[in-house]
Parts: sequence; C-alpha cells; structure tokens
Amino acid sequence: MCVNMNMTEQERGAVSAIIVAAGRGCRAGLGYNKVLFSIDGKPILERTVCAFAGSGLIDEIILVISRDDEEKVRQIIGKLPCNIKLAYGGGERQESVYNGLAKLPEGADIVLIHDAARPFVDKGIIGRCIEGARLYGAACAGIPVKDTIKYIDEEGYVVKTPERSLLWYAQTPQAFRKDIIVRAHEYARKNGIKGTDDAVLAEQIGIRVKMVEGSSRNIKVTSKEDLLWAEAIVKSDRLMP
Repeated sequence: MCVNMNMTEQERGAVSAIIVAAGRGCRAGLGYNKVLFSIDGKPILERTVCAFAGSGLIDEIILVISRDDEEKVRQIIGKLPCNIKLAYGGGERQESVYNGLAKLPEGADIVLIHDAARPFVDKGIIGRCIEGARLYGAACAGIPVKDTIKYIDEEGYVVKTPERSLLWYAQTPQAFRKDIIVRAHEYARKNGIKGTDDAVLAEQIGIRVKMVEGSSRNIKVTSKEDLLWAEAIVKSDRLMP
C-alpha cells in the first residue's frame, strides 16, 4: 500500500511522529544512551530523525528525551533542517510515550510512535504505517516469523507450537489515529496496565491492529552485537553502487 500523495493537506490530516529516545541503553554497555552512539560519523538518533524528516510524510516530530541527554541532543538536532519539539521521558517507555502524546498539536490526525534506536526505518515503512492507520485506525510494522516458536509453561515444558504463518515480529513505527492512541494510554494509566508496546495498549480497548510490512533492516539497536550489526548495514549501504 502507498500513501495517496494526491490528497490535499486538509483531506489527509496532519501526521505527527513521536520518536522515543529517553532510554538509558544499559544493555549496549556504552555507559551512555545508545542513540547518541555514532555510526560512520553520524549518531543513531540523527539517522532516525532524518529518516522521518526526509520522508516528506511527516508534519511534525516530537522527540522524547532524557533531561540528562538534552545538551547533546540539542547539538545533534540543532543542525537538522526540520522543526522538532522536545518532550521529557518518564520512568519507563510507556510514560515517555504518554509525555510525547501530551505535546501533540490539536490538529494532529495520525500519530506514529517509533523507537529512536531503529535508525534504518525508511519511507516505505513510514508510508505503509500511515495508510494502515488511516484505513484501520491502528497499524504496526513487522515481519513474519521465520523460526518455529514454542509456547512453554512455567517449568519450561512445551505446551504448544503456534502456527508459524500467523506469527509476526512487531517493530516500530506503530501508527494510530490520534483519538485511539490517546484513549488507549489514558485507559492504561487509569487501570494500571503495562504494555510492551503501544499496539498492545490499543488492543486492550478493543482496537484491532493491522500488521503492515516492515523490514529485516529495521533493527532495534539494543546490545553490543546490534551495534556491530548496525555498522555492517551502514558499511554495506556505502559499498552499494
């Protein structure tokens, strides 16, 4: 699916992207936020923001950061040719997203939520998520599972083997109509619900989330091994004609 670029601004509604960059990145072993790590001279955070800003599909970017990283973040985004609004992160990712939602403009129609640690997101993925949200209310980028998955009990015994063709790895962006994702987060806060991503919060209020095609390149940089993988992707891109 492709975004209909012939639609007028009023018809398509404003699109906001919330990029969550407030994590500490302990598993990467850097001693600082991994999104500040430079790959081939460019910080991960800059690569991620530029992917959204350069897509031509986003009207506003809200970057959720840690107060401790603010000076370095401002140095990175200060040289970028786009208007970025800052929000501060909370104690966990879900709270950080909620703080980003609070910064949304009144005219926002579609909201994309993305992990800053996924620097290889591209225009195609962004576009499919936007259209998925417009058509279905909620959409999640992902890729089909290649391996056989086992569901086990608390003692480690296999209970069942799910049908692999029905399983997907969830990625970000995840996109929603503004009213849906705000209502989902408000419901979660009121009822003490903790979700591993934003899609599961939408599911909790009865929203059916449409999976759309992501990419195997759309990795989340979490560990030292992921940093090496990210460097390999950049090197491979540089060598391509």
